[in-house]
Amino acid sequence: MNNNAKAFGLWSAVFLGIGSMVGAGIFVLLGEAGAIAGNLVWISFVLGGIIALLSGYSLAKLATAYPSRGGIVEYLVQCYDEGIFSGSLSVLFYLSAMVAIAMVAKTFGTYAAMMSVGVNSPLWANSYAVGVLLLFMVINLAGSSLIAKSENIIVIIKLTIIILFTVVVSFYINPALLSLKDAPPVMNVFSSVALTFFAFEGFRVITNTAEDMEDPGKLMLKSMTVAILFVMILYVAVTFAVFGNLTLPQIIKAQDYALAEAAKPVFGHIGFTVMAVAALISTASSINANLYAVTNVTYQMAKNGELPKVYERNVWHSSEGLVVSTVILIAFVLFFDLTEIAAIGSISILFIHALVHIGHLLKIKKTKASKFLVILAIITITLAIILALQYTSKHIPDVGYFIAGGFVLAFIIEIGLRLLTNRVVTKQTNKNLLKNVENEMKKIIGEK
Repeated sequence: MNNNAKAFGLWSAVFLGIGSMVGAGIFVLLGEAGAIAGNLVWISFVLGGIIALLSGYSLAKLATAYPSRGGIVEYLVQCYDEGIFSGSLSVLFYLSAMVAIAMVAKTFGTYAAMMSVGVNSPLWANSYAVGVLLLFMVINLAGSSLIAKSENIIVIIKLTIIILFTVVVSFYINPALLSLKDAPPVMNVFSSVALTFFAFEGFRVITNTAEDMEDPGKLMLKSMTVAILFVMILYVAVTFAVFGNLTLPQIIKAQDYALAEAAKPVFGHIGFTVMAVAALISTASSINANLYAVTNVTYQMAKNGELPKVYERNVWHSSEGLVVSTVILIAFVLFFDLTEIAAIGSISILFIHALVHIGHLLKIKKTKASKFLVILAIITITLAIILALQYTSKHIPDVGYFIAGGFVLAFIIEIGLRLLTNRVVTKQTNKNLLKNVENEMKKIIGEK
């Protein structure tokens, strides 16, 4: 696993983060958030971006202090020590991330079915979803260097399509559609922040590159900031382009494919098709980036003792955990109604973010982070959780009980794994540091 230790530079990490963020989110969430906040939804994207920047700052500082492929899993162990609490949260994070990837794969399958057979056929949608998961499993098995290269290419293609669409469509904006006199109540903007934050949530994937990064101390925070700021500007520009060309009723009607619909007035049906293709590329890119992160999470958890040993075994350049994770993802796609599970999983990830930031306060001397900014990250992420619960409870009244059930399930799994495997969670970064010191000492002795 250490052969690709320098696979990620600044722009490779930035592209990985952008690829993870600009996935299904902007294509689906723009219409959904717009239905709530109307033509003020751009403010909601700015607020969501600010929350992401604060959360990204905290995670970047942790990644620099504890460079590890495990990302959030490693920070939980470092902040809350080697125990059942950190172990349970790690399992919950893994399961939530898996659900999110399965949901994106399902979105890819739906778009692909619409493009190929003209109808949203469950059989075709599931076939395409399983196919894209298997494809990126093979790509990820080839190792970090190929992941970085493939992600760069995919991100460049989809960004080119989205930016060209935004620039050209902007020339046809109807200012009356963006008028403040038709804007909804300001409170609606805050109600949609939970949705717009989810469009940024993939930024955490950048932390998984810390062990494969050339100089985490110099590049981690920079790549995190550049990626989030770029995506924020892109989202705001796209929002103006869409809401300046479609009326709110049109956006609500085309809620699941608002970007593609906004291309119609200027480019006709060809524009709709091109944007649908961009949606396919974006969802594929998101799967690629997040599958890389899950691979590293499973590997790290196996080394730490939170998953069976099978997850740690090497297959080609990656780990057997990737294969096991892909099998679980395929089961999610084929046998579960992902809509409700995805909403619960997303909020669970927000809870874990909040707990990581709270734990960060215990390690503030080690990370040398600004206490003010970390506290601000905690406050804003907590606000996002409250808004997310408020919004989701309208569709899933018992969402609170489901999330609590998820925590209990993770706790049971963690206890079960400990009893079955007799393995105890360990802080992997400490082991890496000792190993590096040992190797350096051997070099010095050998030279003498």
